[in-house]
Amino acid sequence: MQALREHADHLANGSGTAIVRPKPDLAQEMRTHCLSFCTALRRHHVGEDSVVFPSLAEQFPALAPAIAQLAEQHQVAARLQDSIRELVDGFVPGASDPGRLRTELERLAGELEAHFAFEEQAVVTALNATAAAPPTA
Repeated sequence: MQALREHADHLANGSGTAIVRPKPDLAQEMRTHCLSFCTALRRHHVGEDSVVFPSLAEQFPALAPAIAQLAEQHQVAARLQDSIRELVDGFVPGASDPGRLRTELERLAGELEAHFAFEEQAVVTALNATAAAPPTA
């Protein structure tokens, strides 16, 4: 994520041509990083939503509101990831607006930082109290 943010900064401030590499070029590198990161994050969130959170809700019914909020945060992150993927897939050096990409990356980073902080505060104690981690898909 940090490397992608730095690439967007270079593009936004006009120094993007200094970091364009022969092959893969910056656009391809951004696509690769985005695809890898977004795929791993989405897989993580789907696992939480389909296995971990239902197990926690069953064991700790009082966590239902926090779990619902975490699931909604996953949806927000997924929408931002989709937006970033569209921007990266359609990015044309010199023609596309790198500022828009940078803004979306910052929004995603901010949402994820807030999400992870809330998740740690809301459910980590309950997760630590469970005997065994639930299986993941």
